[in-house]
Amino acid sequence: MDKILVIDDDEAVINFASKMLCHLGYEVKVAHDGEEGIELLKHNFRFKVVITDIRMPRKNGNQVAKYIRDAQKIRDTPIFAMTGFPEDAEDGLFDTILTKPIKMKEVISLINTLS
Repeated sequence: MDKILVIDDDEAVINFASKMLCHLGYEVKVAHDGEEGIELLKHNFRFKVVITDIRMPRKNGNQVAKYIRDAQKIRDTPIFAMTGFPEDAEDGLFDTILTKPIKMKEVISLINTLS
């Protein structure tokens, strides 16, 4: 079963995304900020995709993306940013930038293109 990491400080976003992705057969891991997300990535979880907010407490989505891009074993992991502030996404870090409010159909379509 493919794993997806969802990182967001908004509990409603995490719950909605988790339910939808689990319903589609993915194993979903969640983190409530970038620091938690990086900890999950450090524990050798291999993710089909990482979906992260940009503006979050502790470590933000740009810092998560930099960690992934700098890590030898996971640097090719696709990263989708979902944000209300697309101008905050640093160039070259993300495979896709989705502007909130997002449509889950769009996320699902993007994930399906990775197969």
